[in-house]
Amino acid sequence: MAGILHLAWRYWGYHKVKTIVLVTAVTTIVYLPVALDIVVRHSARELTIRAQATPLLVGAKGSPLELVLNALYFESHPPASIRYAEVDRVRHSELARAIPLHTRFRAGKSPLVGTTLEYFEFRGLELAEGRAMTMLGECVLGAAAARSAGAAPGGHVLSSSENVFELAGAYPLRMTVAGVFRPTGTPDDLAVFTDVKTAWVIEGLAHGHEDLRRPVAADRILRTEGRSIVANASVVEYQEITPDNAASFHFHGDPAGFPVTSVIALPQDTRSETVLQGRYLRDEETVQIVRPAAVMDDLLSTILTVRRYVLLAAVILGAATLATTTLVFVLSLQLRRREMQTLAKIGGSKRLIGSLVAVEILGVLGAGVLLAASLAAATGWLAAAVTRAFVLMS
Repeated sequence: MAGILHLAWRYWGYHKVKTIVLVTAVTTIVYLPVALDIVVRHSARELTIRAQATPLLVGAKGSPLELVLNALYFESHPPASIRYAEVDRVRHSELARAIPLHTRFRAGKSPLVGTTLEYFEFRGLELAEGRAMTMLGECVLGAAAARSAGAAPGGHVLSSSENVFELAGAYPLRMTVAGVFRPTGTPDDLAVFTDVKTAWVIEGLAHGHEDLRRPVAADRILRTEGRSIVANASVVEYQEITPDNAASFHFHGDPAGFPVTSVIALPQDTRSETVLQGRYLRDEETVQIVRPAAVMDDLLSTILTVRRYVLLAAVILGAATLATTTLVFVLSLQLRRREMQTLAKIGGSKRLIGSLVAVEILGVLGAGVLLAASLAAATGWLAAAVTRAFVLMS
């Protein structure tokens, strides 16, 4: 047997290119469908874990999938806004807790999420350093967002509009970093979190400016109408909220009419969840309530349907590759006829020659399968991180 292995090894070494090509072909046949199944399973798990942890979402009528992806991953196009009154509606129902989300802006490369402290408890976010925001204009960074911005507690990040061509709204707000969260391996790592009211400041629904009652601002006053002061455009509007000017920031209008992009509803129990869903079934409703888990299940059913077609294509491709590989082996044996005759003349039995050919073929197949198994194991190890990154970038 040692002699057979030695001859097979010498043959593989002499025909390096052919051996490498055949091993690569076998590896591809085995690896592609296995890797596809691993990636799809990990993708499905990444998508469903966060969806299953979020009982209900309230948002503007439209695409449920767009609403869910925006509220869970912050990266899809923001849906139409709903009024903050919808947050109060969920709370006043006494059926569920309500967590507002405002995801219309960004801070550099990171999504800017206006929410409440209750969101951090809901998602299990823990501070690595610093503290949670306690005043207007402060923010807390996810681990990846902090690395991307190169910011730490006491530093600053600058907000930006969702649309570079948007001329309305306030100037970018320079926000103070209050803290940084520990890594969670979720989209929360990429986000910059702030209070909903700070998001409204960025949207231009509130502003702060110098005190017009001070003598130094007299040249900026156009007229005084009772208790109202009308000033010209030279009034300096603050673009950073500090303890010194925080009191000058004020909102215009009723906060109940201010916008949020979605509301996370956390029902008390299954009955409360059912009753709350039923209250949004009227035709005149301008908002919808969805179960993220059900929405993601629909998406995954589509992905799995596509997966079946891709696997079928991979099997057909594998069969064609296997047929080509078999043809290569057959032609190789034809070309090696004189070599086999020589082995027979020097005393090699038909059994020995057959064993040599079998070892050569099985060696190539075994090497291909072993390499495919190694790649599949590496894919399984990296799949969670890769699919998570893909989801975050999509």
